[in-house]
Amino acid sequence: MDTQSKAPATVEGYIAQFPTDVQRVLRKVRATIKKAAPKAEERISYKMPGYYLDGQLVWFGGHPNHIGLYPTGEGIASFKKELAGYKTSKGAVQFPLDQPIPYDLITKIVKQRVRQNQKKGTGKNRA
Repeated sequence: MDTQSKAPATVEGYIAQFPTDVQRVLRKVRATIKKAAPKAEERISYKMPGYYLDGQLVWFGGHPNHIGLYPTGEGIASFKKELAGYKTSKGAVQFPLDQPIPYDLITKIVKQRVRQNQKKGTGKNRA
């Protein structure tokens, strides 16, 4: 898994660089985000999958021991209590690969990010 080299052109290309078991998790995270924000534009940004709807929504990334979800500081702040059991920073959370991934929580975070962006909204999928 070489995530430090040139970024893949597609999300599927990004996912394909990981071991099969991690690919399954990444595909499910992707599907969860797409279901929660079906109108969001999907693209590679910051060398990982990113989603945009009225601005930046969320990114996700695979790492050796965890899946990173990057819902910006607003996404983390809105779910501080629910994220208390995970390693977080101002704009990121780590979901360990040796624990169940909280797909329902990911759905809630993405839907909240959509609402936050729509409240600020410009009607554009801007970067």
